[in-house]
Amino acid sequence: MPLPPRLPQWLRKSRTHFESVHLLKRDLRGRNLHTVCESARCPNIHDCFHRKAATFMILGNLCTRGCTFCSVPKANPAKTEMPIDPREPWHVAEMAASMNLRYVVITSVNRDDLWDGGSTHFAETVRQVRAALPEASVEVLTPDFCGDTASVARVLDAAPHVFNHNMETTPRLYRKVRPQANYQQSLDVLRFARQHRPDVITKSGFMVGLGETEAEIQQLLRDLRAHDVNVATIGQYLQPTRRNRPVQRFVTPAEFDAYRDYGLSLGFSMVFSGPLVRSSYMADLVHDEARDAILQEAAQ
Repeated sequence: MPLPPRLPQWLRKSRTHFESVHLLKRDLRGRNLHTVCESARCPNIHDCFHRKAATFMILGNLCTRGCTFCSVPKANPAKTEMPIDPREPWHVAEMAASMNLRYVVITSVNRDDLWDGGSTHFAETVRQVRAALPEASVEVLTPDFCGDTASVARVLDAAPHVFNHNMETTPRLYRKVRPQANYQQSLDVLRFARQHRPDVITKSGFMVGLGETEAEIQQLLRDLRAHDVNVATIGQYLQPTRRNRPVQRFVTPAEFDAYRDYGLSLGFSMVFSGPLVRSSYMADLVHDEARDAILQEAAQ
């Protein structure tokens, strides 16, 4: 197997804050909790854990889907036990409170084996976090729940402040990158979220460097705006393991700036675009800027 391409300078990030990473991992394991930061091998983990920021990943650490970009462990529920810790919502709330978080991001693996996709458990986690940290804002980064709007509504009715569902890539690449997902279905989930809870900020993210064209990126941004999404995040795909899809190209910082400018021209409240951007990276700052832009627009 050929070696992965050498990272350009703008993607090289020194790993520091080892003690902060170790201590937070210890506390997470003590509550049997997982983070997408670890499971997805995020390049920003040292920065975020040092800032006492983490994206909690609920419903276990095994995913029922086989997305080729993702390093989260996969499992077939027909062959592997995939138990859910019934105390997980309370453990997430305890951990968030112990970290004194003002902004909490909750995501999950896909659990297509469950009758509700795990949305009941997801909603309970949001409720427990809000009860433990009433002054904090909560962002959910959800799966598509197979397009089941009742499951989406269940999570929204727990009153998160931000509803995030990632498109991940352009429609032409879905079969190779997200073979068990559907582009239009994901767009429909985002539109339903806005219609069901107009007061909630809607957000979506995608990766570049997977083989998409500039025209496809622009079309994806237009589709998101057409489905009333407020915030877009755009980052460079980095191959997490040799088993995952290889990087097709490294996008330059100047190109990321152009994506941001194009998105803002379409009317997004916020476009966070850069090589190391991830959908929940700096989510608190992204939320604050988007909220301020929405309030300013409403006042005009």
